[in-house]
Amino acid sequence: MTKRIAEILRNGQPDQQVTIQGWVRTKREQKTFTFLEVNDGSSMAGLQAVVNAELSDYEATMKRINTGASVEITGVLVPSQGKGQRIEIQAESVTVYGEADPETYPLQKKRHSFEFLRDIGHLRSRTNTLGAVFRVRNACATAIHQFFQERGFLWVHTPILTASDCEGAGEMFTVTRFNLDKLPVQNGKVDYSQDFFGKPTYLTVSGQLEAEIMAMAFSDVYTFGPTFRAENSNTSRHLAEFWMVEPEMAFCDLQGDMELAEAFLKHIFQYVMNHCQDDMEFFNQRIDNSVLATAENIINNEFARVTYTEAIDLLEKADRSFEYPVSWGLDLQSEHERYLAEELFKKPVIVTNYPTEIKAFYMRLDEGEKTVSAMDILAPKIGEIIGGSQREERLDVLERRITAQGLDPATYWWYLDLRRFGTVPHAGFGLGFERLVQFMTGMQNIRDVIPFPRTPLSVEF
Repeated sequence: MTKRIAEILRNGQPDQQVTIQGWVRTKREQKTFTFLEVNDGSSMAGLQAVVNAELSDYEATMKRINTGASVEITGVLVPSQGKGQRIEIQAESVTVYGEADPETYPLQKKRHSFEFLRDIGHLRSRTNTLGAVFRVRNACATAIHQFFQERGFLWVHTPILTASDCEGAGEMFTVTRFNLDKLPVQNGKVDYSQDFFGKPTYLTVSGQLEAEIMAMAFSDVYTFGPTFRAENSNTSRHLAEFWMVEPEMAFCDLQGDMELAEAFLKHIFQYVMNHCQDDMEFFNQRIDNSVLATAENIINNEFARVTYTEAIDLLEKADRSFEYPVSWGLDLQSEHERYLAEELFKKPVIVTNYPTEIKAFYMRLDEGEKTVSAMDILAPKIGEIIGGSQREERLDVLERRITAQGLDPATYWWYLDLRRFGTVPHAGFGLGFERLVQFMTGMQNIRDVIPFPRTPLSVEF
């Protein structure tokens, strides 16, 4: 019976007959037998197979097997004589599905740079590090759905194509069916009335506004899907295509928003620690020796909470200088966020009530209108990991805010309708999924926590 290697390593017993399928990580030939380490991606560790020279077609088969070859091995589990492994398979038959020429196969038993691995994105998932990353990524996704489903949230699928800009930033990918060499023009501008949707259309930067629609019918909802930013940032923290988690809760204020977000992060970290222990220990040993301590910090400590005004005061009193200025009314930069979380509080900190001028139109104005009911969760080593707010539920205020930010209220007619018909206090937040995985694993570059990163001038695979 074919079994995944992770299951065999956990529960396999001596004298048990099994079949495994996977890729050869290492091959060590002795005089009368050969050791093969086989990995199928289900776990960090592979399973060692001992292939005796008396096996039929032994020499011909071993000549075909090198690092990267795909094989099927049937045999009996036996106690391992080597250190660090409980059990191994004594091969009775070996089938080679596909060979890998050692002269041209780029993954050999050595450490490769992440820059090199990005150039072979079709093969890099076979390495220990990227394999561990994507198992943790899978566990995070599972934990996200578990968290919301256990609390009665409805998972909603928001559109990828949109005519609205949720963030008002303007850095969006345009979608068109026009032949770009023959654009229809009227009065010196592209005539979008002739395009597929009859108006300018973009790849979404957020599913939040549509999630708010659904929250006005189902109370508690969440989205989890890809979003896109045409931001020409070639950094270790930015992607053009990334995944977002965005819950929206009716009958909820900023306090409830913060409580849910904190419980949400704790749940994900606990789930990953329970289900990916070997992978997390690998990251702690090979990537960042604070990975396990960071996870324990998230799980076991209450997050600190300060207002933006208090945060500015703390930054101004800091016994160190910053590259970017600190002043009330300016947005916090990554160095400011990391100082608060890493050096001052030494744990995640929730900063609330930001100045109105630096936040989006949909965030609820506080009394006095100098600040909005917004919150960001700042995490050590990565800065902002969650951004959220109580949404503006008052029609007249929202109309004024849309106009003040230079947006066209007519574009948001349906969003305004939500305030005309049965409006309620509501709140939500957004979490960048890749930034979460990066924070959890200690990986330095966000391009290494998504299978196929989309960045400026890079759209391979």
